[in-house]
Amino acid sequence: MSANTTDILSRFSLEGSIESVKPLGNGLINDTYKVTTSAGAPDYVLQRINNAIFQDVEMLQRNIEAVTRHIRAKLEAAGESDIERKVLRFIPLKDGSGQTWCCVDGAYWRVSVFIPDAFTYDTVDPVYSEFAGQAFGRFEAQLADIPDTLGETIPDFHNMEFRAKQLQDAIAADKAGRLAKPEVQAMLADIQLYIENMCLAERLYREGKLPKRICHCDTKVNNMMFDAEGHVLCVIDLDTVMPSFVFSDFGDFLRTAANAVAEDDPAIEKVAFKKDIFEAFARGYLSSASSFLTPVEKENLPYGVMLFPFMQAVRFFTDYLNGDIYYKIAYPEHNWVRTRNQMALFHSVRANEAYMKEFIQSL
Repeated sequence: MSANTTDILSRFSLEGSIESVKPLGNGLINDTYKVTTSAGAPDYVLQRINNAIFQDVEMLQRNIEAVTRHIRAKLEAAGESDIERKVLRFIPLKDGSGQTWCCVDGAYWRVSVFIPDAFTYDTVDPVYSEFAGQAFGRFEAQLADIPDTLGETIPDFHNMEFRAKQLQDAIAADKAGRLAKPEVQAMLADIQLYIENMCLAERLYREGKLPKRICHCDTKVNNMMFDAEGHVLCVIDLDTVMPSFVFSDFGDFLRTAANAVAEDDPAIEKVAFKKDIFEAFARGYLSSASSFLTPVEKENLPYGVMLFPFMQAVRFFTDYLNGDIYYKIAYPEHNWVRTRNQMALFHSVRANEAYMKEFIQSL
């Protein structure tokens, strides 16, 4: 355990004496460590918050505290047992400020209580997809009446109009000199056929027909904790929790989980929309989210499934035109392969729009 880690942990109101600090998990954004304490005291999770991505750490933590406080109150009101394993708890500093983060040498840190006997899974099959739908739908339902005003931890993260503007800027600049290629022109023409229709959510919002909800905005199977019996305990990784449209949670899960191949698989002919995953996730999601969804939200869930591969294709394509400055690439045409893959998925999903509407209505 480094002196720096010892110094950081000494600032938080921890119980027990620290026995070890070891790396935990394989997250791509934050650095995470498990803090093991002496017998009788809880163990903890120490995280360095990536403030290059989450630039307003104070807002980030204020969002998370509001969300976990509200969910905890809901669980207590419902008479739930084992609440400490069903909602995250962050530890305040010793200075009495109530603040749950500190800055040391330009790095931002926080500590939460480690949830014992809990597991995450990377499996994407119908069973776990239905669990995920239930968990994320319940998460949104619990927060549908939250009194706090949350900020956007990543502004315009899922704003299709903003992504369209970024694409137009990339076209105008053509920094990497790739725009003249015939295949790039063909891709641009394909994207431009649909881009206005894919900005539907922002238009409905401006017209007062579509509300913003508190959404997770990073709905993956491994962002849930399970107990040993396979029951979902809680949703984790709350950094991206912010106001958004429900399509953020519904569509983004299916973008990755319901593609027959990975998002950068060059075998475009293998890209396909997996109906069994869609049906399982939709069934789970609507079983817990129907209590608050409006008719407009339910009616446009298939649009949400189309939106996310399309938006991701636009983001990969924009980065390709800009010279690969945002996404990490493993080879020069990586973003081009990703663009083709996601547009193929968009077309596969779009071909199933009527089927998706019929299935959702049946639920």
